[in-house]
Amino acid sequence: MNYALEILRQTRQNYLSILETLTTEQLLTIPAGFKNNIIWNLGHTIVVQNLLTYGRADLAIPLEVELIEKYRKGSHPTKHAADSEVEAIKALLTSSVNQLESDLAAGIFKSFNTYPTSYGLTLNSIEDAINFNNAHEALHLGYVMAMRKLV
Repeated sequence: MNYALEILRQTRQNYLSILETLTTEQLLTIPAGFKNNIIWNLGHTIVVQNLLTYGRADLAIPLEVELIEKYRKGSHPTKHAADSEVEAIKALLTSSVNQLESDLAAGIFKSFNTYPTSYGLTLNSIEDAINFNNAHEALHLGYVMAMRKLV
C-alpha cells in the first residue's frame, strides 16, 4: 500500500506543479472541446478519492457536502470558483492524501462495499479502491496537461 500512496502523492504533486504556473482565470477557463476546467478536474479527483475509499467503507467522508456535490462524477462547473475555493482545493490535494495515509495506518477501513466501476472493473477492497483511484487520477492528470496548453 505504501507504493500506491506514493504514486497518489506524486500525482497530486504534479497537479500542484501545474497549478503554480496558471492564474485563477486560466484554472476556470473551459477550453474548446472540453466540458470542464482544470480546477473542476482537481476537485473531482479529491472527491472521487474520498468516495471510493471512505464512502465505500461506510465511513464519514472528510469533505464538505457542498464540495462533494459540486465535483462528483457527472457534475460540471456551473459558476466560477472563488479564489478561496481554489486555495481550498490546492490544500486538499495534499491534506486528503495525508488523511488517507493516517487512517489506513490507524486501521479504520474494516469493511468495503463492492463497487462495479464504469471502467469495467469491480472494486472489492480498500486496496483495490486506492489502486483504481491512481488510474483515475492519471487520466485526469492527462486532461489537466492537455487543458494547460489551451488556456
